[in-house]
Amino acid sequence: MDALVICGGKGTRLDYDGEKPLFPVDGDPMVDRVLAALAASRIERVYAVVSPHAPETASHVDRPTIETPGEGYVADLQHALADDRVDRPVLTVAADLPLLDAETVDDVLDAYESGSLTVATATFLKSALGVSVDTTFVHEGEQLAPAGVNVVGDGPDRTLVRDDARLAVNVNRHEDAEVAERLL
Repeated sequence: MDALVICGGKGTRLDYDGEKPLFPVDGDPMVDRVLAALAASRIERVYAVVSPHAPETASHVDRPTIETPGEGYVADLQHALADDRVDRPVLTVAADLPLLDAETVDDVLDAYESGSLTVATATFLKSALGVSVDTTFVHEGEQLAPAGVNVVGDGPDRTLVRDDARLAVNVNRHEDAEVAERLL
């Protein structure tokens, strides 16, 4: 399976002068940490999904890139999925997951059966860790937050819940980065 790393956002909540994917966590840009996790996993090929908001990231990544208009996460993801180089199913990963590792990626691949797979974590875990909770949804009576890792395929969507800090810590604010650094 191939992977798309979504790394074209503005990162306005992070209040950082540079581009969000290049924000350093424990000395390394977040996008480098995500790319290393994917390289060590069973993923076959990785594309960096970039936008006009992240020209330095596009130059920085040592991967094929897919250019998007930079109209937001969902719009850019849809644009990338329409690229004829990308076959479904495809793993999608946000570039702001500095704790992601190969074991976690392979766990998601093992859990994937067909259709699409949304990976989520319980909001209580995010709160307990002290990281921001921006988007939530209820699944089977549990309040969840998207983890920033999904498999996009054709067919029905299934939700995979993992109470794992490696998926719960996405860096949207400086406080999130401080938590990530403590956990590293």
